[in-house]
Amino acid sequence: MPSLSPSVPSTAFDSQHFRQALSQFATGVTIVTAALPGGRLVGVTINSFNSVSLDPPLVLWSLAHKASSMAAFEAAAGYVINVLADGQADLAQRFARSGDDRFDTVDFTLSPQGMPVLAGTVASFECRPRSRYVEGDHVIFVGAVERCQFHPHRSLGFHRGRFIAIS
Repeated sequence: MPSLSPSVPSTAFDSQHFRQALSQFATGVTIVTAALPGGRLVGVTINSFNSVSLDPPLVLWSLAHKASSMAAFEAAAGYVINVLADGQADLAQRFARSGDDRFDTVDFTLSPQGMPVLAGTVASFECRPRSRYVEGDHVIFVGAVERCQFHPHRSLGFHRGRFIAIS
């Protein structure tokens, strides 16, 4: 069996090295969306989504303190985590960039609570905020899932800095 020689510093490492190590773990790609009072819609691409509990149904995601949408999500009465399908990389990139109207020309419906649910995704989780935790340079949002739906298609993933299909 060939020997692997990992690039691991002995005791200290910088943020770039840490980021490269994290990129070895494939993640799903999601867009978190919300509707604010007055009808303004917000959305942001994240890959830090995870289940927390089945009973009660809880999920988590995180957002950098410096994100332009931080204040909006801190104030939102609810949000939807949209799990992207393979083929939605352009949508992921659109919501990852800053811009005035990320929803312009994007196909979505409003949930019974008025939250934007993106079309063509493999799953969506409509949540009400349950708790937030400040950790390092991010805020961890824990949401209580009130509704979810899924469509078993190939998911969009992210691995080593590239989009991939997850079967």
